[in-house]
Amino acid sequence: MNHPCYICGLGSCIPPRVMTNHDLEKLVETSDEWITTRTGIKERHVLEDGVNASDCGVSAARAALDEAGVSPEEITHIFVATCTPDYLCPSTACLIAGKLGISASSGRMGRVMCMDFNAACTGFVYGLELARDVVAAHPDAMVLLVATEALSRRTNFTDRTTCVLFGDAAGAVVVRGSDKGALWQVRDSVCSSDGSLHDLIKIGGGSACHVKEGDVIGADWFISMQGMAVFKHAVRSMTEESQSILARNGVSLEELDLFIPHQANLRIIKAVGERLGIDENKVFANVQHYGNTSAATLPVAMEDARRLGLLRPGMKVLLTSFGGGMTWGSVLLA
Repeated sequence: MNHPCYICGLGSCIPPRVMTNHDLEKLVETSDEWITTRTGIKERHVLEDGVNASDCGVSAARAALDEAGVSPEEITHIFVATCTPDYLCPSTACLIAGKLGISASSGRMGRVMCMDFNAACTGFVYGLELARDVVAAHPDAMVLLVATEALSRRTNFTDRTTCVLFGDAAGAVVVRGSDKGALWQVRDSVCSSDGSLHDLIKIGGGSACHVKEGDVIGADWFISMQGMAVFKHAVRSMTEESQSILARNGVSLEELDLFIPHQANLRIIKAVGERLGIDENKVFANVQHYGNTSAATLPVAMEDARRLGLLRPGMKVLLTSFGGGMTWGSVLLA
């Protein structure tokens, strides 16, 4: 049986620069009506030049640490969920640790585990599973989970099928084994994947992308997606995973206080809610303001829901997500 695991701090960072649908009309052949009808998105936020995923992640991390009443020196593990790291090496987790002042000079040399991982949009769900496992093995652990994305850096603004979808943001939580200052218990989590579907969503730039100095960056550098196939898989996988985690925990839809699905497309969000048969008033959506921010969507949505008074400590909350890989998963908070 897993050791109890609690979220005791939550924070987010939204870049101040807003890119509206009307702004995109100046860059590519599209319209506000076309984007809104097909996605529900009205605007997204993008990082300024010189500001990277690690910077946005640090801001979210500091907010989560402040709420938890935890100093950076108390953190034992930093996990960063991202598919748009600052660099392939060093890890964004190490960069965030350094920017938080966790270094040899702070007396923490060798005592903090820093690691990036990539589960695409399912990153926050996978991260909570990792945090649960760490706390089970090390009950005194203090885990900082950061989900941060700079998707605008890998968006092709000449491709109207993808450039309208994505934005930048970061979210973070502090997870511990003690219920001191607990907001929610991470009651259960379930994660899945199917590598045979790896071509449905891709971002290039890794070792499979053969480039040398002076080469022109090709389309394979940017986000590509097979929209219809992704839509069908997203609806099916999130619905089935949500039903599975509720059933194995004996929780009914009526008992849920709030359902927060991955914020990729308003049509997907509505379809999953309808298939589950959950009251639409319990389904939270903020995709209209941010677009798809990949791993950051769930913690950002949690923070938005809390700000609006829709999410409070101790509520039964179901989170679910899907992403490239393909990956998908759900988390039950209580």
